[in-house]
Amino acid sequence: MSADHVQRAFIGSFTSAGGRGVTVAAVARDTGALSVLVSTDAVPDPSFLAVGRAPGTDGTVLYAVSETSDGAVAAFGVDDDGTPRLIGEARPVDGSSPTHLALAAGHLLTANYGSGGVTVLPVRDDGSPGPAVGLLVHEGRGPDEGRQSGPHAHQVLADPSGKWVLSVDLGTDSVRVCALDPGTGSLRLHAETALRPGTGPRHLAFHPAGGHLYVLNELEPTVTVCRWDAAEGVLEPLGETQVLPHDHDEGGAGRTYPSEVVVSHDGRFLWTANRGHDSISVLTLDETAEKPVLAAAVGCGGRWPRDLTLDPTGQWLYAANEHSGNVSWFAVDAETGIPVHAGSVEVPAASCVVFA
Repeated sequence: MSADHVQRAFIGSFTSAGGRGVTVAAVARDTGALSVLVSTDAVPDPSFLAVGRAPGTDGTVLYAVSETSDGAVAAFGVDDDGTPRLIGEARPVDGSSPTHLALAAGHLLTANYGSGGVTVLPVRDDGSPGPAVGLLVHEGRGPDEGRQSGPHAHQVLADPSGKWVLSVDLGTDSVRVCALDPGTGSLRLHAETALRPGTGPRHLAFHPAGGHLYVLNELEPTVTVCRWDAAEGVLEPLGETQVLPHDHDEGGAGRTYPSEVVVSHDGRFLWTANRGHDSISVLTLDETAEKPVLAAAVGCGGRWPRDLTLDPTGQWLYAANEHSGNVSWFAVDAETGIPVHAGSVEVPAASCVVFA
């Protein structure tokens, strides 16, 4: 098999906690197994990654946030042997502790947890980010004094229509809908949707049909179901569903902090990663997409699953277990959606998995 046809996974990690930075792994298509190829620590604490294409070339570009107090973003080209190489220079995001990034309309956007806002940087022809051209500062707070004394943007992504950008803020218990100007990179607030106070929304995922999305809450182990009107840019919360079994002991072994939500390609299942409970929850979705039902919770194959990712085929689910320092993979049962543990690989302080 030629290098161009080798499927690769890219794994982010916290170098400040002993991680190797960005790790590249080969993916065995028949078993889902990962084999580590190479790593680079060229950027400190590359906690979240995104894959794109350079506008002026046909090559894969890997983008990484540097989740530091200064806050930066960097781009990597990927050589035939899998080695990542910096393209251009790491760029400041004019905010602190960026935790997430996404591509939209020729720009790179970061969610800045520490400072509470979203930064917009243009993507150059070689794939590298240019200096920041837009910054939307969030305002507000929530009832949890320890975690919600101010805004904490945790995720930013474009909606399936490409018309809107949504940012999820744990500190303000809300999701902001914004319009991105592709010419200037300015980000304009269109609407802010309030969720239940104290839930601490962290990430969201769209249903493949596009009319619904699911907001995973970190401060309470629930998922909020929302109806999404892409034509008007309107988000309507419909209700919440618990992501942990009713008999779990939230106080005994410490609190649970859900981290990531994933929806199956066919829209039948929803999975969440649960730190503390150290599990992956399986929720079934009916044809309305509005009534998730908790079906099972299985072990994550490690400790503190910070990220959960479905591979492009929809057959394999990957958990980045930060505290145990490994990435586990699971075969997804096509009938029940229940993930079956199939293996793991050592990746210290793992925080994120994406696929080329």
